[in-house]
Amino acid sequence: MSSEKFTSISPAEFFKRNPELAGFSNPARALYQTVRELVENALDATDVHNILPSIKIIIELVDPQKQIYKVNVEDNGIGIPPHIVPNAFGKVLYSSKYVLRQTRGMYGLGVKAAVLYSQMYQERPVEVITSPLSSKRIYFFKLKIDVVKNEPIILQRTSVVNEKGWHGTSVTLYLYADWQRAKQKIYEYVKKTYIISPYAEFFFKDPDNNVIYYKRLTDKIPEPPKEVKPHPYGVDIELIKFMIVKKEKPISIRDFLINEFQSIGDVTADKILEMAKILKDKKTTELTDEEISRLVEVMKKFEDFRPPSAEALSVIGEDLIELGLKSIFNPEFAEAITRKPKAYQGHPFIVEAGIAYGGAIQPSPEPIVLRYANKIPLIYDEKSDVIWKVVTEEMDWKRYGIEEEQPPLVVMVHLCSTKVPYRSAGKESIADVEEIEKEIKLALMDVARKLKKYITEKRKEEEAKKRLITYLKYIPEVSRGLALFLVGGDKQKINDSYSDLREKLLKIALNKLEVNDKKLEEEIRSYKVEEL
Repeated sequence: MSSEKFTSISPAEFFKRNPELAGFSNPARALYQTVRELVENALDATDVHNILPSIKIIIELVDPQKQIYKVNVEDNGIGIPPHIVPNAFGKVLYSSKYVLRQTRGMYGLGVKAAVLYSQMYQERPVEVITSPLSSKRIYFFKLKIDVVKNEPIILQRTSVVNEKGWHGTSVTLYLYADWQRAKQKIYEYVKKTYIISPYAEFFFKDPDNNVIYYKRLTDKIPEPPKEVKPHPYGVDIELIKFMIVKKEKPISIRDFLINEFQSIGDVTADKILEMAKILKDKKTTELTDEEISRLVEVMKKFEDFRPPSAEALSVIGEDLIELGLKSIFNPEFAEAITRKPKAYQGHPFIVEAGIAYGGAIQPSPEPIVLRYANKIPLIYDEKSDVIWKVVTEEMDWKRYGIEEEQPPLVVMVHLCSTKVPYRSAGKESIADVEEIEKEIKLALMDVARKLKKYITEKRKEEEAKKRLITYLKYIPEVSRGLALFLVGGDKQKINDSYSDLREKLLKIALNKLEVNDKKLEEEIRSYKVEEL
């Protein structure tokens, strides 16, 4: 009989074997995912720290035969301390984002997954240039990941004097990629990122030497998120154990609840411990697994907690959403709304929605849907997303005045949360969560009512103009009658006065009605009146 051989692998080796779990399923998707991960890190290093972002993205084909592309993303952010750089780029699941606040990244995986994919098909290392704020030196690294040990391999580390006071980070990766298939998605990603961050400027140069520049439209940056304590509804047994181990000294379970959680004060802590049948003076290190299990069960069922704090969240804001929609789509109508904070499973979340209609928007059978989560545009897996479901299946747009078969309509939804329920580590699709789905629909209904009001008023104005335009056709007769009254019987004077009066009355009427129709003007001028 043969026996099974058991072994373990490192996180780095796991994701090297399963790159599709992180969004690196093929050469086109890998190029898109790499750009996305680097841009998200660049934005987290800038706007979260109240720095107006200047992001530079350059993609070059460096080896046509092997289809190796060079991807460089540079930002003007806070930079990375040099002792952190090796692990930040060379150790999977090492991150600054394992805190309870809204961040674009979640898993400590993104850029490391790109480095792993890079190593699989070519030999060049990742190159990192960085200088923290107020640093007197600029640091340069060349790194790889030791897949077996999940540790960084430092191939080169140097530094130079920072003579110009530059701060930020520049990352260069070399990838086996497919630009032609990734092109549309990357351009779409950059544009949609700009829509919700008009306070940033983006410079993008592609492998075909095409250059696109999105200029900064405002200096207003959204309020950054703050780190908060966990909410009792969001805890589990292992989280409690982890929090206990993290404490340097054992404390009473009562003090632990009051100091380590939001929404728990003296009275609430006493009620919880009484319900869990745990002595309030018992040390955290003395708790049994059974007691921790009872404590978690009571916390989940306790009904008097305040909702989770929204300080951990950072919304885009109605004015910035409207500014972004107007700058890209040039609509005749654009409105946005930011809903009040809600919670699911102890995690706070806020839904924002925006609608752009008419103007330069091209009509299409379905609305153009812009999906965002924690300020990240979601490009792939659209049909499996709860946002798409609500926009296309649950919203009856005809109720809101949209009667066209192919409406010129853009619908934008942004979900921000300390825990976005993505369907996979690729972070491209939001799962169906009842509380979130309900808020998305309510947000869309709120802003759609504003659109309905606009369309209704516009149609009333158009109907009024049509009725008034009918009266314009009487201008020749009115002009002739006035000419006869003012001039008398001189035929030549009547004709001259008639022409002059007709032009003046026509100009006044058209200006008053705000009508700009040359064909209508010529039609009125061509009307003949019966001679006396």
